[in-house]
Amino acid sequence: MKITTLDLFHVKPRWLFLRIGTDEGIDGWGEPIIEGRARTVETAIRELEGFLIGQDASRIEYLWQSMYRNSFYRGGPILVSAISGIEQALWDIKGKYHEVPVYEMLGGIYREKIRMYAHCWGATTDKIVERALDRKQKGFTAIKILLEPNLKHRGLMSYVESQVERFATIRDAVGKEMDIGIDFHGRVSPDIAVQLARELEPYYPLFIEEPCLPENPEALINLSRTTTVPIATGERLFTRWGFREILQKQAVAIIQPDISHAGGLLEVKKIASMAEINYVSVAPHNPLGPVSLAVNLQFSACTPNFLIQEHFGMKEKWDLGEGYLNEPFIIEDGYIEIQNKPGLGIEVNEEALTERAYSGDWDSPRLYYEDDGSIADW
Repeated sequence: MKITTLDLFHVKPRWLFLRIGTDEGIDGWGEPIIEGRARTVETAIRELEGFLIGQDASRIEYLWQSMYRNSFYRGGPILVSAISGIEQALWDIKGKYHEVPVYEMLGGIYREKIRMYAHCWGATTDKIVERALDRKQKGFTAIKILLEPNLKHRGLMSYVESQVERFATIRDAVGKEMDIGIDFHGRVSPDIAVQLARELEPYYPLFIEEPCLPENPEALINLSRTTTVPIATGERLFTRWGFREILQKQAVAIIQPDISHAGGLLEVKKIASMAEINYVSVAPHNPLGPVSLAVNLQFSACTPNFLIQEHFGMKEKWDLGEGYLNEPFIIEDGYIEIQNKPGLGIEVNEEALTERAYSGDWDSPRLYYEDDGSIADW
């Protein structure tokens, strides 16, 4: 079964879908994207295209290793995101060829429904509470909020107290039954993260995500040893080698690899196995589109130490596939049921992709600025 074509579809500024065609007439879909760098990732895919055309689509491990190792420079978000989307599409092809879901080829089903958590964003605490209560009414049992950045360098005591008060207000509104994760986005220094974690303990966050940047595992270790709140990180780490140190040093309780960034489905399964022997759970990062969600559900269905799945929660339900998949995903009581369909279990509406093709200016990477216009330190 030879690879014959690689087609890319730009939809919205932040979505990039890949279709790989074969001489057997079987197509596979992937979502290779770095938020804000879609055109850069597309270039990386085109650079790999010459190698891939004519290759046996079923040799997934061989093709992955070849794309990753057969150049002097390895890894990094751009190359590994390109490889991730290609690898996803190859699994889709292989599952369709053998007429089984991808999870059946990765050990079989472990759980039949996947617990989801929804983002709750808003310019004010009242708006976050409103959205959180809406999520609760719709059956979600977990949400995630963002830490406000300390860009104005307000007094430390004032800043810490404001963030704790905000979390406490949301906790009071949704009750003890709903789990609440809080994403720091690496916006504060390790010493401030320690103080925030300590003060948040009475409100039992599900996790603190990226309390500081993951480049320094020792900082994460220090924080983990000073708090009872589970620490999570991983969306900015790539491949097994990127996760090795934080897992060996037991720096966190939860890892959050992104299957569209960290190397694809099998690579993240390997990362999850590394985590399992260190008693670390996996909560995959996924603020992306419906193809990425489909891949994550295949992973979550067959991974023992899976914890919970991220869900952005677009009002239009585009991230569930509304208008993009012939059969969009449905969340019921905070869960998505696993379907027994071949490959990734989706049928992409190619006509909709063509109609919604995006050709305008692309998102730039998000930067956080100080009042004087300089880029924030953290």
